[in-house]
Amino acid sequence: MNTKWNRREFLQRSTAATLAALAAGAPMSGLLSSCKGKPGSNGSADTVILLWMAGGMAHTETFDPKKYTPFERDMEGNRVLSTFKSMPTVLDGIHFSEGLQGIGSVMDKGTLIRSYVAADMGHILHSRHQYHWHTCYEPPQTVAAPHLGSWIAKELGPKNPVIPAFVDIGQRFTVGEAEELKAFHTAGFLGNEFGPFFIPDPSQGLDSVRPPVGMDAKRFERRNQLYNELINNSPVGEFGSDYQRESLKRSMEQAYALLNSPESKAFDLSTEPKESYNIYNTGRFGLGCLLARRLTEQGARFISVTTEYEPFMGWDTHENGHTRLADMKKQIDGPVSQLIKDLDEKGLLDRTMIVLASEFSRDMMVEGRPDAKVLEQVAQPDILSDAKFYGMHRHFTDGCSMLMFGGGIKRGFVYGKTADERPCKTIENPVKIDGIHQTIYHALGITPDTQYEIEKRPFYTTPDGKGKPVMELLT
Repeated sequence: MNTKWNRREFLQRSTAATLAALAAGAPMSGLLSSCKGKPGSNGSADTVILLWMAGGMAHTETFDPKKYTPFERDMEGNRVLSTFKSMPTVLDGIHFSEGLQGIGSVMDKGTLIRSYVAADMGHILHSRHQYHWHTCYEPPQTVAAPHLGSWIAKELGPKNPVIPAFVDIGQRFTVGEAEELKAFHTAGFLGNEFGPFFIPDPSQGLDSVRPPVGMDAKRFERRNQLYNELINNSPVGEFGSDYQRESLKRSMEQAYALLNSPESKAFDLSTEPKESYNIYNTGRFGLGCLLARRLTEQGARFISVTTEYEPFMGWDTHENGHTRLADMKKQIDGPVSQLIKDLDEKGLLDRTMIVLASEFSRDMMVEGRPDAKVLEQVAQPDILSDAKFYGMHRHFTDGCSMLMFGGGIKRGFVYGKTADERPCKTIENPVKIDGIHQTIYHALGITPDTQYEIEKRPFYTTPDGKGKPVMELLT
């Protein structure tokens, strides 16, 4: 929290926030979800954890390795399908790329999807594909489409009344394409109370649930009262609907309730036993996994943990792909595998669905997909004269890997297949984003025809309500 705003800056930011709430729209009064029966009553999951590999995780370098070719100066790039050796997993005949042995050791507890196909939206932009993955709608839209987590928060509500129903860990808006990322980190027309509770740095999670330095509890309570007055006298208060006003107030009340609850201690990672903490402590993502586990224990509903998208950083491998992925694997392998082990040992994995995914994959030679190539964005030579060109640097949408665990997902199961030779595209059981979303909703007991009337038309969880769960993934 910025404690140095002057009066003018505070008013500017408050006005901008309330105007944004107005722009997002809200369901018409009296509108009802079209769920049949009580949402969640027949589901196999109560909680969802999304582990987001932001930036484009290459499938052939992670969970779907192909023939390994070591680097040689002046080698042909087209020879290179994988830059890492493949290593056996706990599943017979299934290999992961070197550096992911930890996750490979827990694959008997989940499902590997090797046939996710990202949307063909022309010129590839990370923010557009991330928007599509998280909302199931291709941008631009005439209304603000809700995030997957916001739909879940709206339909099921908080599992624990004092824990925010939608927690986002690790996402900052001070790097990369900030405004574009903000566009899908929102509840959209569902209202602010169903939007994400942001924890940009998990090591400072406790700061998110307590007053800023120098402010005692009584002063914070007075600010809460002033906040309600501000809403009543803001553009939302004057021009907004009752729904919008109440949504803003409830979002503040939820934060205030958390501040005063015993559950707020879950945000303090310093209380984690050292041995456990050290396993997760591979960076912000690893500690985000630890925080996700602690919040799941306290009754969280939907948690997103991201490696964060920053251009030319992390999984966004436009050069030095091999060395960059070696580092990314170190950041995720231990924490992800430990998260799964911990939840399983605590008896929570059966009702907690974990999804590990990325917006698209990568290839050394193909930009887009073989039958729909797009403008090349990476200077990748045909002959590799330098080790910095050794890696998967182009964006590839026709074959991506995804992992799913718990919450009714099959254990020790592999779904889909990609070709073993370039282009390493999906050749069996293609899966698209509406299928993934509806599989998650189905596990939670949220029906495919869930909708709200916006702009005098129904707005479904997936476009036109046509998404179908991939039942083969479920027990």
